[in-house]
Formats: sequence, C-alpha cells, structure tokens
Amino acid sequence: MAEEIKPVESFRALALQIDCHAVNRVRDNTQARNLIQDNINRLDTQIAGSLAFIGPDCRLIVLPEYVLTGFPMGDSFDVWAKKACLEMKGAEYDALSQIAQKYGIFLAGNAYELDSKFPGLYFQTCFIINPSGSIILRYRRLNSMFTPTPHDVWERYLDCYGLEGVFPVAQTEIGNLAAIASEEILYPEVVRCLAMRGAEVFLHSTSEIYNGSLTPKDAAKISRSVENMAYVVSANTANIVNISIPQSSANGGSKIIDHRGIIVAATTTGESMAAFAEIDLAALRRDRRRPGLNNLLCRQRFELYADSYQQSHFYPANSMLDKEVERQHFIQTQQQTIERLAKLGII
Repeated sequence: MAEEIKPVESFRALALQIDCHAVNRVRDNTQARNLIQDNINRLDTQIAGSLAFIGPDCRLIVLPEYVLTGFPMGDSFDVWAKKACLEMKGAEYDALSQIAQKYGIFLAGNAYELDSKFPGLYFQTCFIINPSGSIILRYRRLNSMFTPTPHDVWERYLDCYGLEGVFPVAQTEIGNLAAIASEEILYPEVVRCLAMRGAEVFLHSTSEIYNGSLTPKDAAKISRSVENMAYVVSANTANIVNISIPQSSANGGSKIIDHRGIIVAATTTGESMAAFAEIDLAALRRDRRRPGLNNLLCRQRFELYADSYQQSHFYPANSMLDKEVERQHFIQTQQQTIERLAKLGII
C-alpha cells in the first residue's frame, strides 16, 4: 500500500536566481543539447547547496524563465525548435524529474516545448514536477509577442486540452499551485482565471529588468497577490550569457510575496538563494474564509464584467491556425489590431 501523503500547513519555498547559459550562439544542434544538459547539471549542484543551507522543509523551488536555453533572437521557428525546444517526454524533462525525486521537492520552471499536436509550432511552457518525478502541470503562455500561444490556434487547442488545460491548477500537499510566465504577471485576467480554479500559490518564472526601484512588473506582483489573496514566488534570471545583449540586462530581484501583498523575501543581483521564505497556507486559508472588507477574492462580482468581455474583440484568436507563419506575423497582427481599434474609436 502506498504511503499516504499528508497536506502541510506551511513550508519553505525558494525562488532560485541563477545564470542562464543561452544556446543562441551555438549552431550545432548536438552542441546545443549538450549545453542544455550542462545547465541542468548546474541546476542540480545549486539546488543541492541551497537545500543544505535552507533546510529540509524547503519543499518548492521555482526556476527562472527559459533558464535552460535563453530566448530566440532572430532564429526561425524551425531552427529554434531543433536547437532549443524540449520534447514533452524528452531527455531534459527526465533529467529534471530526477532532480525533483533526488531532493524530494516540487520543481517549477519554464522552457520552450514542442507538441506533436501542433507541428511547425512550439509553446513557452511553465511546468511543475512533483517529488515523485511526475509532471503534474503544464501551462502554456497565453500572451507573447514573438512566440506562438494557445490563443493563436485556439479552436484546435481547446479540442485537444479543454479550458482546464488552458488554465491548469495542481492540487498538491503543499497547496493549489499555478504557474505564470514572465510578463503575464501584467495581465490580471490570466491570474484571476487561475484563482477562480482555486490557485493559492503562483509560481512566476521570469526574466526581466531589475534596477532596485519599483518596476511595472514588481508592482504587478504585489497587485496580483493582493487581488487574489495568494502567494507569488517570482524567480528571475541572474546574468544571461552567450547572447548578443548585455548579460546583466535581466538580472536580479527574485522575491516571494505573501497573500497580503507583503514582500517576505527578496534578493538583489547575481546568482542567489536569498529569496526563500515560509509559505503559510493556514494563514492564507483563514484569511480567504474570513468575512470582511479585506476579503477581496470572495467579494468579486464576475457577472458585472462578463458581458463586456464577451462583446469585446481585440487581438484575434486562431491567427496561426493552419498557416505557415514566422515572427513578423506577430508585429503585423498587432498593427492590424491597433488600426482596427483606432477606427472603432477604442484607442
């Protein structure tokens, strides 16, 4: 008989801030895969050291956005797919699963991923791996400037995965976990749809500018936590090396924000394990179940807004369905949207 896994009322989480060794300058696909494996090996070493310092009750580690590969800069869909994208049941996920099993942790991160149901495309995917090594959640980024999203192939994506596959929430012994990709912290609707499905802890893999001041994304992290009475565990990159932008452009500021909007742990620049803190699920749940002015989640009146959303059509769905497109498609589609909304007097 399998041992029963008991829920916990509190645990520690870590937003692990580490360098990203990008594959952009690697032209040989085999060398790129070797570099990705080297990045996984570095993760293993840094996770082991961090856990030794933080302690055994660190149950959750969140990694930065696209930490295994960096992001495409000028590569075609086909080139990037072969060089940097992970197979859904590929060797890279197997290696990450072994890390989660070895240290008994929930491991969350973000990668570019292929899906055989959508040939010619790839998605930016946030994943969560449980301590048994199973991938328990895949969230595909819904708002992206230069990467295909489920919305771009909306009808087929819903046929394949349904709406719950668009907004997945994993119910685990350390709470109800959901993932957000990078700038999507600026989109309150994405986070709200996950909160509607019970999400308590948002795992935010990001790679963003940090300068010590309150950036729009940092303000949004606080707002999303307050609005939804949820924790935000936000892991940013340190340096991004082997790429043609200054390597410290997206460096620092990883943090954990509690369900009251209070920053309970943070770090500055460079590789760091300093952004770790206790996740107090019991306190979060007490506040969510307490009547009063501050219970913003339970005071929501979604019916007030539903018709306005239903009647509004901004960025089009299905714009990449059954079409061969490249990156210029995104700029062209956005420009067409702007022109259409301007004619309607909306913007």
